[in-house]
Amino acid sequence: METDCTADLEDLLGQRIAILDGAMGTTIRSYGLDEAAARGDRFVDNDKDLLNNGDILSLTRPDVIGDIHKRFFEAGSDIVETNTFSATTISQSEFFVEDPRETGAGRKDPEFFQSKVLESAFLQELAHEINVVSAQLARKEADRIAEATGVPRYVAGAIGPLTVSLTNSPDPEDSGFRTVTFDQVKEAYAQQVHSLLEGGSDILMVETIFDSLNAKAALVAIQEVFDELGRRFPIVISAAVGRGGETMISAQKVEAVWNAFRHVDPLAIGLNCSLGPDLMKPHLEELANVAECAISCYPNAGLPNPLAPTGFDLEPADMARFMADFADDGLLNLAGGCCGNTPEHVAAIAAALRDKAPRPLPAAV
Repeated sequence: METDCTADLEDLLGQRIAILDGAMGTTIRSYGLDEAAARGDRFVDNDKDLLNNGDILSLTRPDVIGDIHKRFFEAGSDIVETNTFSATTISQSEFFVEDPRETGAGRKDPEFFQSKVLESAFLQELAHEINVVSAQLARKEADRIAEATGVPRYVAGAIGPLTVSLTNSPDPEDSGFRTVTFDQVKEAYAQQVHSLLEGGSDILMVETIFDSLNAKAALVAIQEVFDELGRRFPIVISAAVGRGGETMISAQKVEAVWNAFRHVDPLAIGLNCSLGPDLMKPHLEELANVAECAISCYPNAGLPNPLAPTGFDLEPADMARFMADFADDGLLNLAGGCCGNTPEHVAAIAAALRDKAPRPLPAAV
């Protein structure tokens, strides 16, 4: 099966710690956009507010999204993620379908969900467009800065965790009920994967995993798309952990996460988001001890703090210190920041890691 840039990325992650970008949502907020800006002319009559739908800005304010990618690349990122964390038909339905799954006393109706969400031509077309355009925006900036600097830059198609769960029931009186089926989730992810690759993504990043069964559906979808295309692309897998070290809904420890996903032969596996770098470290150590591939890590800038300039506790120098400590302990191949991390945070992280050795890749890789 033909591959794209996997070998180049494996070389990069073995030679130095590669730098990911920071938080799209946090950085978007710094532009001071309002509801009218989020809607633009295209969605001016939408029934629901769109300001919290950051992915829609790829269509209504591509100038902002492109500028954010530019700033992260200029801060030192080797890889930026597409603005597609919630760009599936399932997640976009929260903004465009009125009460899509509520019936009776709050019980979810899967047939209604199927017809109004998964089979919606509007949502399918919208999700396709968001993913393609978002990947193109990132691709444009990656190619621009690569040409200017002579250093290759890469685009990671961001695949988020969804707003519904395959692990837990939404109905406290019926523990066996699920809003969606595995096949429905897999299909929604397959649509996203096709679109991200169409737009020019180099990498597929299944991230912020707190329901490992949702992530399993995404990874099955990815493998099926690869089979359809007759070629592979590198995969990065990233989980979000709680204080006990478990992924928050599906209650798996990080070693179990590796064992659940190792068969897809990821380029890297790691942790992101979560509770901040200090509380993440022991779980990262556990993962680094068992994973047979590169390790990625992009924590939140601490915990939310409405009094802080970025809304999170840790400033750029703080994140740089924590990530340098991770590198000194041999835990990193790919590093960046999640919620609260601005281009300034990423610049500080990149500077702190510039002369740090990457975690040695296992011989099997």
